[in-house]
Amino acid sequence: MKKLAMLACLLAGATQLFAQQDTTQNTRLSISSYLEAYYLRDFNNPLGNTRPGFVYSHNRTNEVNINLALLKAAYETTNTRANLALGVGTYMNANYGAEPGVLKNIYEANAGIRISKKHNLWIDAGIFSSHLGFESAIGKDNWTVTRSIFADNSPYFETGAKISYTSASGKLFLSGLILNGWQRIQRVDGSSLPAFGHQLVYKPTDKWTINSGSFIGSDKADSVRQMRYFHNLYAIYQMNEKLGITFGFDIGAEQEAKGSSKYNAWYTPVLIARYATTEKFSLTARGEYYNDKHGVIVSTTTDQGFQTFGYSLNADYAILPNVLWRTELRNLTNKDAIFLDRTNKLVKNSVTAVTALTVSF
Repeated sequence: MKKLAMLACLLAGATQLFAQQDTTQNTRLSISSYLEAYYLRDFNNPLGNTRPGFVYSHNRTNEVNINLALLKAAYETTNTRANLALGVGTYMNANYGAEPGVLKNIYEANAGIRISKKHNLWIDAGIFSSHLGFESAIGKDNWTVTRSIFADNSPYFETGAKISYTSASGKLFLSGLILNGWQRIQRVDGSSLPAFGHQLVYKPTDKWTINSGSFIGSDKADSVRQMRYFHNLYAIYQMNEKLGITFGFDIGAEQEAKGSSKYNAWYTPVLIARYATTEKFSLTARGEYYNDKHGVIVSTTTDQGFQTFGYSLNADYAILPNVLWRTELRNLTNKDAIFLDRTNKLVKNSVTAVTALTVSF
């Protein structure tokens, strides 16, 4: 708690400093916060209260907990911008476990400068939300309570630098990135190779969003380096105010061993449809499949590896404009038995129910 209090003091000091700078420009400073409390029931009722290792969001079972509590300061002028956000909760514990000390609580910390007077061209550096995927750690921004296997097993955050361009019409966004690794703040000890990525977002109309993103690099030390190549593709079609559809497809490949010409591949499609019956109530259905039989991302030690189908049904009710109550029923089925039941026996199925309350202000 002392470390978190020190971080909060630093955040407050930083916002005051930014507010005193650049008074000749159009300056905007905003403070926001977000909290998501949840209860998840695993009907296998395992002895342990932690979800399987491939679940990184809402990963505690049979107890009330906080997935993410977030405090953020955002500063922006015509030519500069900065973000600093501190977080706690089970999401932070699961995703930042490899980071040392107070880095475990830094959700976001970055700064940028505009490098063109005529164009919306920026260079930013620091810790960012990932450029891969359509789901984020902030639950209210997603159509479902829990994240897809698709999202839980690709980076939620990244550290590095990027150059980005947004067209005058806002229809095209391009960025190139140099990164410390696959969901890393600090680079892996013994690794000297940076990772690289790109993102292209195209919005031909108000109804369509099409995204392409990539990662090229390694998440291992030089002595055992295995190159990883990954591509994320998704499209969002908002047919009207009531109905929206999202389709995503991830595919990746990693060397079997250092210097090998053979690669192990994985892929995952996901389809989500959301229907708003009223301004306050909506229903969402999701179908997904994740194939990683060689255990590149999800290791199971079973004969057929991780080959999992999933489907879920989600209901949201907006109690207030900034308060959202959500429920979800979800089923996951793997080819081999990988889920634990109460007797520590492995079974093929996992059924969960979760309810969550989100507040933002």
